[in-house]
Amino acid sequence: MARHARGVFAGLWVLALFAASSAGASVSPEEVAAAAPIANKRCLRCHADQDEKTVIHRDGTRRDIFVDTGVLEASVHGKMPCTGCHRDVTKLPHKKPLAGAIGCVECHRQKWEAAQKDSDPKARERLDVVVQQTDNYMHSVHAKPNAKNQARVNAACHDCHDAHNIGVPGAAQRKEHRLKNFEVCGRCHEKEKKAYIASVHGKAIVDKQDEKSAVCSDCHTTHDIGSPKADSMKLAITRNCGSCHEDAQRTYFASYHGQVNRLGYTNTAKCFDCHGSHDIQKEDDPTSHVNVANRLQNCRNCHKQASESFLQFQPHGNPDNQKKYPWLYWAKQFMQALILSVMIFFWVHVLLWLYREVMDRMRGKGFRENLDQPDIVYFRRFTPVWRWIHALFAIATMVLVLTGTSLLFPHTAWAKAVVEFLGGPKMEGIIHRTAAVTWLSIFVIHLVIVAANIWKRRRTFNWFGGTSMIPSWNDFRDLKNMFRWFLGRAERPEFCHWTYWQRFDYWAPFWGATIIGTSGLILFFPEKTAALLPGWVFNIATLVHAEEAVLAAVFLNTVHFFNVHFRPERFPMSTTIFTGKIPIEEFKHDHRLEYERLVAIGELEKHLVRRPSRRADLAASFLASVLIIAGLTLLTLVLFGRATLH
Repeated sequence: MARHARGVFAGLWVLALFAASSAGASVSPEEVAAAAPIANKRCLRCHADQDEKTVIHRDGTRRDIFVDTGVLEASVHGKMPCTGCHRDVTKLPHKKPLAGAIGCVECHRQKWEAAQKDSDPKARERLDVVVQQTDNYMHSVHAKPNAKNQARVNAACHDCHDAHNIGVPGAAQRKEHRLKNFEVCGRCHEKEKKAYIASVHGKAIVDKQDEKSAVCSDCHTTHDIGSPKADSMKLAITRNCGSCHEDAQRTYFASYHGQVNRLGYTNTAKCFDCHGSHDIQKEDDPTSHVNVANRLQNCRNCHKQASESFLQFQPHGNPDNQKKYPWLYWAKQFMQALILSVMIFFWVHVLLWLYREVMDRMRGKGFRENLDQPDIVYFRRFTPVWRWIHALFAIATMVLVLTGTSLLFPHTAWAKAVVEFLGGPKMEGIIHRTAAVTWLSIFVIHLVIVAANIWKRRRTFNWFGGTSMIPSWNDFRDLKNMFRWFLGRAERPEFCHWTYWQRFDYWAPFWGATIIGTSGLILFFPEKTAALLPGWVFNIATLVHAEEAVLAAVFLNTVHFFNVHFRPERFPMSTTIFTGKIPIEEFKHDHRLEYERLVAIGELEKHLVRRPSRRADLAASFLASVLIIAGLTLLTLVLFGRATLH
């Protein structure tokens, strides 16, 4: 039996030497073959001696050589030979001081490879974790050569782990390790340790022995530790804060600062930028970075001209918390009620309209048009000015939706890809604001043109009626008759130059320009806004800007697209807004009252034109197709982002 044990021991020793040679240790194959194992008890004759705890080497260095035999045997490495780790010890007495060639990484990898052949999953379970942690360590800042001594890494395994007291995993060990975590890290990071001990986290660990309080490894991770100056580590630390502060992280991610961070960028404020890092204190502590006495100066680290109004901004404002944020809560309730009421009404309108036109077509009714006739007469519906305005307006709107919702839904892969493609959040912001300025400029130019046209016709201009965009009571009558037609209780109503849904499409941007435009300007110029308005306005502006943008994106790409392109009478698209022309039969069908009015006053001929050229028709079809595909793609992305938002 003793001979068998010595054989096993020798095998382990040879394996350890093989590991050392693989890891680059200066042990030759001949030494491996000739080496004899050294029993642990021989090592412990010196190292377990209470009277010989510390030795002073010739170079003046002091080293603690004492090993507690009971602790060592109770550790996970208790049955391993000392020379399994101290591979450069081949005889006793050994050289002093030891070179310190310890191959934790290679040894664990070899054991993992051997465990792969074991059919028992428990044999691999623990080693799987160890190997994963080892790989993380090898890519960490600790595994890099020390700047002052390239012969050493910044921190080896035994610098953090008690080499002779690596415990068996369990609750007791976990608590012990957590309570000592700051001490282990503080061996190298003394300044950070001092700040941590005085922080709210450190006091809970030191004074209260509260293992649930944050320790170094909770924020910096355990093995995959990077430089805190690196973006990857800044993101990881911010992410790790949410392990304890879930609600705070959720509200932070809902803010502009958090949205950019969640996209994978660090150019906006992160948790530690506001709260501090190692010296975090409670808000009511006078030394806290977020204490009311220090908060303004904290904000000025980024917003140089921040005024006192910034103090009223709620960085963690929760619109679902009515008690704490009533003004934000009711703003959200209003916007959601608006979105639901508008979309439910018009989606019902769309579905009933689709049903009626499909039924009419099945019965041989409905509008029919033969576009193959070369001599078909067209009606000029839009002048070139309005066609250009519509095209630019549509393109600017889609750019705004793409750049805005990529920030609104940073949790999605598509948002990250879009922002990366655009060149990052800064460039995304420039593109978004450029599109916003373009959108508002087109809107203002359109108002100027409308005002000029009204002034030219001021004596004969009809403010109300079928040729005016101003809504009237007739629109409600037409809406009622339309629903009667949907339900098969009446014939399709007849319309004049503008229908009630076209008037709604026209006036909706006025609401959008007011809500989205105003809130966008508030967010675009925070320091100037805060000089005039209280800081909580930013919370309201962020919420209504996002909600109204979602409403606009969904309405335009569903209801508007159906009314113009997707109803059976127009499917797959209408190019009227791009060519400015509509077949006379189609115009007569959709706007019979206007047709009859023009015939009655003898002005119909003034509006009749030849059909668009084939080139113009193809160009219009191409542009319409691109915008429709882009719109439907945006709709899909927005709906997916909204459905998965948390």
